[in-house]
Amino acid sequence: MLLSLDQRKEIWNRINKSQKYLDIISYSLMPNHFHLLTKQNIDKGITIFLSNLQNSYTKYFNTKYSREGHLFQGPFKAIKIDSEEQLLHVSRYIHLNPYSSGIVRNITDLNNYEWASFPEYISNLPFEICKKEIVMSKFRDKQSYKDFVYDNADYQKRFEEIKHLVAE
Repeated sequence: MLLSLDQRKEIWNRINKSQKYLDIISYSLMPNHFHLLTKQNIDKGITIFLSNLQNSYTKYFNTKYSREGHLFQGPFKAIKIDSEEQLLHVSRYIHLNPYSSGIVRNITDLNNYEWASFPEYISNLPFEICKKEIVMSKFRDKQSYKDFVYDNADYQKRFEEIKHLVAE
């Protein structure tokens, strides 16, 4: 379901009230989980933001669809970013996740995947959510970042396939 620009702005305005807690650097929403790369602005900001987000969205979704229970797999997991290199690789991992998980079939489909921030990074969208300059300051231009992401696509997809084989 595509959201109009006005709907996106309304949702972001509601979420943005919590910007005091954190800045969103990149994201990818998947069918049963999501990935966020954030910069915490206050102590426990990520915990507060995610608790509010998950609780309110779960309540909304369960009410709308007359259901009960969790929407996402397990509790959230946080990893502290310790280096610039790790920051760039985590951003790339997040942006490739819809491809490596099979949500989109072709790597170029990521360019228009509306549930991730990758289109913000490579296009000139009229409305943006992310503080992408934190990542983009490390690249010459949008094409350089796009190449950086695409260059790891097949490796990440194959790694995901192997990971699922080992888990079974």
